[in-house]
Amino acid sequence: MDNDPIELQAGPANYEALTPISFLNRAARVHPNKLALIHGALRQTWATTQARCVALAQALIGRGIQPGDTVAIMAPNVPAHYEAHFGVPMAGAILNSINTRLDADTVAFILRHGGARLFLVDREFAEVAAAAVSRMDDPPVLIGIDDASFDGGWLLGDCSYEALLAEADPACDWVRVASEWDSISLNYTSGTTGNPKGVVYHHRGAYLNATANAVSWGMGQHARYLWTLPMFHCNGWCFPWTLALLAGTNVCLRHVRADDILSLISREQVDHLCGAPIVLGMLAKAPEAQRAQVTHAVKVMTAGAPPPASVIQAMEAMGFSVTHTYGLTETYGPCVVCEWDSDWAALEGAEQARLKARQGVPVPMQEGLMVAHPDTLEPVPMDGTTIGEIMMRGNVVMKGYLKNPTTTAESFAGGWFHSGDLGVWHPDSYIEIKDRSKDIIISGGENISSIEVEEVLFRHPEIKDAAVVAMADSTWGEVPCAFVTLEQGSALDAAAIIDYCRANMARFKVPKRVHFQSLPRTSTGKVQKFALRDIANQESTP
Repeated sequence: MDNDPIELQAGPANYEALTPISFLNRAARVHPNKLALIHGALRQTWATTQARCVALAQALIGRGIQPGDTVAIMAPNVPAHYEAHFGVPMAGAILNSINTRLDADTVAFILRHGGARLFLVDREFAEVAAAAVSRMDDPPVLIGIDDASFDGGWLLGDCSYEALLAEADPACDWVRVASEWDSISLNYTSGTTGNPKGVVYHHRGAYLNATANAVSWGMGQHARYLWTLPMFHCNGWCFPWTLALLAGTNVCLRHVRADDILSLISREQVDHLCGAPIVLGMLAKAPEAQRAQVTHAVKVMTAGAPPPASVIQAMEAMGFSVTHTYGLTETYGPCVVCEWDSDWAALEGAEQARLKARQGVPVPMQEGLMVAHPDTLEPVPMDGTTIGEIMMRGNVVMKGYLKNPTTTAESFAGGWFHSGDLGVWHPDSYIEIKDRSKDIIISGGENISSIEVEEVLFRHPEIKDAAVVAMADSTWGEVPCAFVTLEQGSALDAAAIIDYCRANMARFKVPKRVHFQSLPRTSTGKVQKFALRDIANQESTP
């Protein structure tokens, strides 16, 4: 109250900095004997997990790691990777989880740029990690992760992860978070057009987006979650912290393969998993005997690329409930969700899938979302057709780009984060991506959404995978060029695909050329369209 004569202040009794570390401590206190981690024969409780995370923090502090230092890790979805999401920030340090599919030069750049003091490396990635540190003048201390699920590779450094934990000094207290604005993790963008950018997260955002995951997905206490999504990708979309919030069970998975996924879902009674649309497509096309193993309800969250409605429909037909989300590395992963509207239940399956393929509305912890003109910030009409740039703001937007103030300022121009994605705003307030700004095809002055053309291609029963990019054209400036992977045994040729497109879309949107090949993708399932554009323009129309 403005006229209250008593000055009210924040203090220990009524204020504490938000941090997802509190989720771990609560899980261990309230549910100490509940399973936290399953990995092969390993069954690890929350009490043990919390104790190991504390030990990791104590060992790092003993090794001289200071608050604000960076600790890097390169590992699959194994327990050590999960524990690092708590143990590293409990030492006051910043976790840099590195994409396991990067080349040595890029890994070396990330280690140098992020200032990694210590580098945890699973034996599977020893070769690339060793090559990376050999390129550095001041390499980080190497610690090898010796995980039983992999026999190859070798252990880097002179100390294993388990030996590191054994160094913990019980008298050494772990570091409490002083400010929720303190950095908790560092994630690098894909860097497809240059060196990757370092995206910095804070404790507040990690806490809130982890909570938003549970709320927007309707996850209950003790959820059983399968790690099909890489933990290196936006810190696993903040799900390591979400599972601690729920005192759930993390079912680890080293390699993403349909048979392993479906087997683990059945054997461990998994009820939630995340993955890019390509993972969903892989499951939908698995042999019937493998798919038949799953007889209980499973919720799937998908993002990373706009999912074809046909893929969503196929997953729903298998009994999986699909939730489509959208976000970027800069927004802690999902910050927009295609929230289910109960009125949609009366619609037929194809229409439900079409609506679910839209990106949606802000997650509960996201403050602002709009589609607007990129320069004037004037919101576009909610008509489902006017294209603008998707922008967001709030607590689940990054702190900024590490050591890159110019790009940070540009991305935050006007008080909004500029995503670079182009979309429309529907009358029901749901947004829908139409393309990346760099991927829109401008043909004869007309904008063509590559995603819209891809959606048509995906509906063809003999097309397994598809992508569309701009190809230079002397008459129209640009025209669509399609890249297609056919189902096994298909005899489709380019002429048949073009005829199919002509029957299902405006003629100016029809691809002028069709290439048959597998599509290059990032480790998170996104098609590397820059590589396809290079191919297309080597043979552009005269």
